[in-house]
Amino acid sequence: MKSSLSRAAAAALLCLVAVAAGAQEAVIRKNLAERLPSLPKIDEVTKTPLPGLWEVRIGTDVLYTDERGDHIVQGAIFDTRTRTNLTEERINKLTAIDFASLPLKDAMVVKQGSGARRIAVFADPNCGFCKRFERDLVNVKDVTVYTFLYPILGADSNEKSRAIWCAKDPMKAWRDWMLDGIAPPKVAGKCDDAALARNVALGQKHRVQGTPAIVYEDGTRTPGAVSAAELEKQLAARGKS
Repeated sequence: MKSSLSRAAAAALLCLVAVAAGAQEAVIRKNLAERLPSLPKIDEVTKTPLPGLWEVRIGTDVLYTDERGDHIVQGAIFDTRTRTNLTEERINKLTAIDFASLPLKDAMVVKQGSGARRIAVFADPNCGFCKRFERDLVNVKDVTVYTFLYPILGADSNEKSRAIWCAKDPMKAWRDWMLDGIAPPKVAGKCDDAALARNVALGQKHRVQGTPAIVYEDGTRTPGAVSAAELEKQLAARGKS
């Protein structure tokens, strides 16, 4: 009998907590909407691990506020015990990419060794770090690489990307340029280059703000160039050793 009462009391307490949280969320939404009419639509309001601090999510952007919406804080929360950037972890979850849903037909592909492991890379032909990463990448075994041309850096990034995409062998043209500086041949005749615009839209949707951006099969990503050893470490951490 006592056990049943304890369970009932616990359930009632959880219900009260949920009601209180819902009421607090309503206050925050109301006050922010009234005081900051230019603020985009709020998608979610949730508690953070810090007492009195709430997360306000707008799309994949994260802000913080007090329990009445009197103040807004923009920045990162760090857990000093674990040395973890909690804000970064949250945004990584919000911007995770479903690897299975990637439009691989819009990517150049190369299989190294068995190709058992897979990564996708957003890269710009004018990106120096992409060139460094490509030099290291050729030394990684048993990986299939899907490279999405992502022309966002230079004025002629789109022109170079188009020449590479329209080449007879796009992946060869890509590596000739990235590894050896051999310019891709000029486009002769018509070429369906709509994939480039789709790639830019895809990257913007998932907040790919720089290149290279490496996406793993579990949806997580690494921004910037990494060495072959670091890439092996990242793949191993995701069960793809």
